[in-house]
Amino acid sequence: MELVMTMVAKESLKKNMKVFSEKLKRFPGLFWQTVWRVGRDDPRRVVHALKVGLSLTLVSLLYLLEPLFKGIGQNAIWAVMTVVVVLEFTAGATLCKGLNRGLGTLVAGSLAFFIGYIAEKTGHVFRAVFIGTAVFVIGTATTYMRFFPYIKRNYDYGVVIFLLTFNLITVSSYRVSNVLKIAHERFYTIAIGCGICLVMTLFIFPIWSGEDLHNSTVIKLEGLAKSIEACVSAYFNDVEKETTQDKSSEDPIYKGYKAVLDSKSQDETLALHASWEPRHSRHCRYPWQQYVKLGAVLRHFGYTVVALHGCLQSEIQTPQHCRILFKDPCIRVTNEVSKALMELANSIRNRRHCSPEILSDNLHEALQDLNNAIKSQPRLFLGSNKNQATNMLALAAAHANSSQKHEKYNGVSLPSFKTDNSALLEWKSKRMINEHSKPEVAERKVLRPQLSKIAITSLEFSEALPFAAFASLLVETVARLDNIIEEVEELGRIACFKEFKPGDEVIVNIKTQNLDVTLNHFPSQGTE
Repeated sequence: MELVMTMVAKESLKKNMKVFSEKLKRFPGLFWQTVWRVGRDDPRRVVHALKVGLSLTLVSLLYLLEPLFKGIGQNAIWAVMTVVVVLEFTAGATLCKGLNRGLGTLVAGSLAFFIGYIAEKTGHVFRAVFIGTAVFVIGTATTYMRFFPYIKRNYDYGVVIFLLTFNLITVSSYRVSNVLKIAHERFYTIAIGCGICLVMTLFIFPIWSGEDLHNSTVIKLEGLAKSIEACVSAYFNDVEKETTQDKSSEDPIYKGYKAVLDSKSQDETLALHASWEPRHSRHCRYPWQQYVKLGAVLRHFGYTVVALHGCLQSEIQTPQHCRILFKDPCIRVTNEVSKALMELANSIRNRRHCSPEILSDNLHEALQDLNNAIKSQPRLFLGSNKNQATNMLALAAAHANSSQKHEKYNGVSLPSFKTDNSALLEWKSKRMINEHSKPEVAERKVLRPQLSKIAITSLEFSEALPFAAFASLLVETVARLDNIIEEVEELGRIACFKEFKPGDEVIVNIKTQNLDVTLNHFPSQGTE
């Protein structure tokens, strides 16, 4: 027995070593693929990495060059720490952290020197009590101030640096006699590190937070336009729904609205950092908080697109022969909504007001046609067509019966369709039989999930109900489109966008998984 266990252990060890060696062989290739993909997605990341490396090299000269080291000494390490902590990806983030660090250090040093000056006039024992009391009061007050919304949003890092510097200087001054000289040297090295960071981020290939926020808003509008186009196209083309998380993450519909739903934190951070940036062009003084408001409206619109996408994943679907009756008006409504979103994206990209014809008569006509198409099928929506409802009922019952037999006999049976309420009565009778015979728990679990489907499909209007929800959500996108237009117009008014001209029309190609449509945005209407 022991010999068998030893052989099994050896075989398992060999198998694990083989798998590990295969992973080790693939590691270099996967690593370089990741490196290439990260740089390809945003080449500015490579530039930023080079800027950080160059900055660290420059501050290291304070250690490497003998004259500089003699003048600054061991405190040169603070310059290296400052570069590592302060130098961020965008200019706004670097300015925010750099100025917070410098201001916090300066204020903390001044307050520490003032308290130290007062403490020196007292006795040795009272000096310790005074320093301890000062540390307690300043630490408590400073920590409580961090909860203030305005301070937490704009100066939280500076408050942390203030608290750290104040305690270092104040507490060490009790034992160290030349603390004033040490503080001066540290302040100078921190100032050198901040200066190098500011030069690198402002004058060498600068990356502006305001431009990132501006461009991300354009991308979100375009993503919503493509997502809603792909969603409606997939609904009427009866595309097979995705069942796994990996597949859904590759879905172009999912990609279109995911960036919008995940943008709240990013928009607020970019807006904050953009407010710290200096005026570097005539377009940089934008109302950044208005971009945040627009992002919130886009997220509300995105929730509707998510619900539309959910209609594709629904367990109960309207048959294709019923959906095709409403395909043309729905596609037309979707095209008009997508055209409006693309026009809004282009107006923000080109910093101009949107077209006065952004909501054209075509959208109203498409909505009217959709309304007429629904009214033209009263039997479908009022449920007078009993055959359709009973067919769906029979299909659900047959599926339940087939699943039960498959679990019980491990075989496949041909489903038989029943009419009226026979499927539901059959389910009830089988349940009573099972209660008397006390079957296995696994067999009960086969029937239990089917009850809700049978109850739902027994409704006469259940066949048209999924499409009714889909059409309602599609009309909701039109209603929420007004909110987006209002926010974009407000942004253009505050930011002084240039006026729209008839020559500003743009032809945009919208390509999705199942759709390739060329949209001509608002053809020229002649002179204004």
